[in-house]
Amino acid sequence: MNYMPGTASLIEDTDKKHLVLLRDGRTLIGYLRSIDQFANLVLHQTMERIHVGQLYGDIPRGIFIVRGENVVLLGEIDLEKESASPLQKVSIEKILAELRLEQEVRNKAEQLKIQVFKDRGLMLPHPDALDEY
Repeated sequence: MNYMPGTASLIEDTDKKHLVLLRDGRTLIGYLRSIDQFANLVLHQTMERIHVGQLYGDIPRGIFIVRGENVVLLGEIDLEKESASPLQKVSIEKILAELRLEQEVRNKAEQLKIQVFKDRGLMLPHPDALDEY
């Protein structure tokens, strides 16, 4: 096997199923069709996978172009082990409802935290003021 530097090493991985974790936290699963020197990706038959606890749901997205700077993780999926996952697949509607409930719980916890800090005379910076990346 010959060594290829940078994104050139991914040429051998074209037409294989990959998982891509994006900087904004989304997870994409699709077939890698193309890649360039900037690690920009073209994924075919792409699904956006949403996880909530032990449940997951897939939203079909079709052809997806991902700018390389937004890729956190890229990995090939072992098709033989893919079905052995302990996670339970549910409908898109159910996973989106579960996601909304999880976000509501997080928002309530955040509001409670802000109120506790205010009661103690402390101010938290506004979440939009912080750059996560």
